[in-house]
This record gives sequence, C-alpha cells and structure tokens, in this order.
Amino acid sequence: MNEVRIAAISEERLDVDAHLAAVDDPALGGVTTFIGRVRDNDPDATTAVVGLEYSSHPDAESTLRRIAEEAAADAVGDARVVVAVSHRIGRLDVGDAAVVIAVAAEHRAEAFEVCRAVIEDIKTSLPVWKRQVESDGSTSWKGIGG
Repeated sequence: MNEVRIAAISEERLDVDAHLAAVDDPALGGVTTFIGRVRDNDPDATTAVVGLEYSSHPDAESTLRRIAEEAAADAVGDARVVVAVSHRIGRLDVGDAAVVIAVAAEHRAEAFEVCRAVIEDIKTSLPVWKRQVESDGSTSWKGIGG
C-alpha cells in the first residue's frame, strides 16, 4: 500500500537524510529526491535576493499530506509508493532548503512521477506564502506556493 511517512511544515532546518530514511524500504528500488533551495536571484528582483520569509495557513500541514497522498495514489498502475515531504517556514537564507521531497517506488518511473507531482501541486495548492527580501532592503510577496 502507498504511504506518506512524513508530511510536515516546520520552522526547523529540513533534514534530507531523515527523509531518505523515512522512505527506505528493501522492496522499493527507485528513490528520487527534490530539494528546493533559496537562490540569490529572481527575475522580478532588482537587486540580489538575500532571503525568503515563509508563512503558512494553519491547515498547511494537512494540505501537504493530502497532496502527497493524492500523488502516491495516482502513481502508474499498482505501483507501491512511499513519500516523505516537508516545507520549511520562517526566515530562510540563500542556500537553505525550503522544500524536501523523497519518494521510493518499485521502479524509477513511478518515483520520478510522484516526486514531480508533489512539487507541482505544492506550487499551486499549498497555502504557504513567501516574502522575498532583497539586498537593498526591498521586499515583495509571492503567491501561494511561491
């Protein structure tokens, strides 16, 4: 059966190794990861980006779990899939991980498919907002998912 072993909104640094350990299963041969990091630039920024400030709706964690469950349920065929996903909130500096996703499946195609579905749905459906901070002190809000 498909499982979501981690679906968390956290103010703590995200631990990639903990996500990989959560999806570890000797029956599953394909493991994919996605790490979304804060970068030092943005097409809309006039100066360098120095950080992001993420905030979330109180229902964000349950929404994140639903996103992961639906992506796993939509996996091709009867593939068994295990997902671990977290989104960080609070102040993040350039290089910090904002999102970590690990997916294990019997085969690579399903692992890639589910991992991509999770991040794409996070970008459009997760009630998390970010405030971008630039080196000149200016800020701008980005919509749901960033």
